[in-house]
Amino acid sequence: MTFGILVEGSVAILLAVTIGYCIVLNSRLKRLHGDRDALRQTVADLVQATNLANAAIKELKATAIETDETLNARLEEAERFGVELASHINAGQALMERVAKFTSAARHSRSLEPEPRADEPSLVKEALNRLSTHERMRGNAA
Repeated sequence: MTFGILVEGSVAILLAVTIGYCIVLNSRLKRLHGDRDALRQTVADLVQATNLANAAIKELKATAIETDETLNARLEEAERFGVELASHINAGQALMERVAKFTSAARHSRSLEPEPRADEPSLVKEALNRLSTHERMRGNAA
């Protein structure tokens, strides 16, 4: 009997230790479940942030492509304007050279013109008189 009591006492002590250990394990499992829920929420937040980042990256790529196309179009237009401006500048330079030649020739021809004669105004009046007389004669003949 003493041996039976000793075995039953040992079993009771082991059972009490097992119950205590189960209580400790239960509290640890509760904390683990609480941490699991927090970890689940963290993972869900991370997935949502990743999806937002992917959407933002897609929008940035689309914006970059659109900006590149717009920039290329503007560069091509600027290049066309540059070529057109260069041709206008060349045409302007050619025109300026022609004007310079004309003015140089005009200056040179003025220096070669003879001095006006003193009787030149009377010659002009005489020529005008002859012209008007000629016109009157033609009018009478008609």
